[in-house]
Amino acid sequence: MRILVIGSGAREHALLLGLSQDPAVTELHIAPGNAGMEPLAKLHAVKADDPSAVTALAQELGVDFVVIGPEIPLVAGVADALRAANIAVFGPNKDAARIEGSKAFAKDVMAAAGVRTAHAESILPGAEAAEIDAVLDRFGPVWVVKDDGLAAGKGVVVTPDREAARQHILDVHESGNPVLLETFLEGPEVSLFCLVDGETVVPLLPAQDHKRVHDNDEGPNTGGMGAYCPLPWLPENGVQRIVDEVCVPVAQEMVRRGCSYSGLLYAGLAWGPEGPAVVEFNCRFGDPETQAVLALLKTPLGVLLRSVADGTLQEQPPLLWEDGYALTVVLAAHNYPDTPRTGDIITGAEHAQVRHAGTAKNANGDYISAGGRVLNVVGTGPTLADARDSAYAVLSGITMDGGHYRSDIALPAVDGRITV
Repeated sequence: MRILVIGSGAREHALLLGLSQDPAVTELHIAPGNAGMEPLAKLHAVKADDPSAVTALAQELGVDFVVIGPEIPLVAGVADALRAANIAVFGPNKDAARIEGSKAFAKDVMAAAGVRTAHAESILPGAEAAEIDAVLDRFGPVWVVKDDGLAAGKGVVVTPDREAARQHILDVHESGNPVLLETFLEGPEVSLFCLVDGETVVPLLPAQDHKRVHDNDEGPNTGGMGAYCPLPWLPENGVQRIVDEVCVPVAQEMVRRGCSYSGLLYAGLAWGPEGPAVVEFNCRFGDPETQAVLALLKTPLGVLLRSVADGTLQEQPPLLWEDGYALTVVLAAHNYPDTPRTGDIITGAEHAQVRHAGTAKNANGDYISAGGRVLNVVGTGPTLADARDSAYAVLSGITMDGGHYRSDIALPAVDGRITV
């Protein structure tokens, strides 16, 4: 298979690496990609969210298959344009991608499917101060305020500070988007990726993301500072419960609505006293969880993803996984998640355990920072502690002025501090 991957982050680097290890894959292309991906694929300077440009590139290259990584191209209808040109694609169409693109749509789907989630109310742009205050009065003592549009994982504020919640509502309204207020869901968070082909649902390994920028879950939300898998604290039947209680009912409801899902459905959940409840859905592989999950996948990735696109997922044999654990840690640029500084030279980024995200090369051929989350380091091992040690040992050898990372990825799980 000749494959084109769409995207430019560490998630796409992990996808390329997985695809390159599949004997059925003969050629890899990436658009737009980044400098760290050059050993794996040919880079093409095409806008990822331009349906016509992506389709033209796929036709020009004569690819057999396109894998779309980020959410923005999916919500923009890139998959629809490719399918209209009879090009096989991994990723939902624009209609189905609303499961991430509109949190209000996702809530409506969950209500119809009988899926447990937080109670939510919407506040539209232009709402009067009295209306905003009335809705705030109905929530708390912890307020969960979400941008109803796409916000790259940073459109959520979870705070015990009413004024901070109110300010986030005003900030989101300035961007023209509605706001959702939700009740706070208790319990540790779980990320479960499921391959979905109509009503066929195949789960991958459960993972946990670390959203806050600083150790001990302090500071603002980011796109994710690290993740690990599987989850030693999850009940033995935990994955099956999520599939049965959440993912299958949602997949069936999407079929019923005429927007059948084809691609990767990411369920973000909180595991509370009654079991799993949905925090959010995403319409694509999560970043950074993908970097950890794919590090343990033994099943050939290209054939697996193509089966989803072709509608033959149910014919695939059970997935095969490496024993042990995987963990990824994000190295972020100075001032991330605010306005990150770019152009800082990176040393040590050539290591095999590195997945490139916001990197480029300067005139001297040095890797430099070119985004907020600059790179990931992935570690694996027979125990979660071993995986941690492997990742942090490599990270300690990487230098970048102003760079920062969390030192506690998966540490609560290693220490046995997470219970359900």
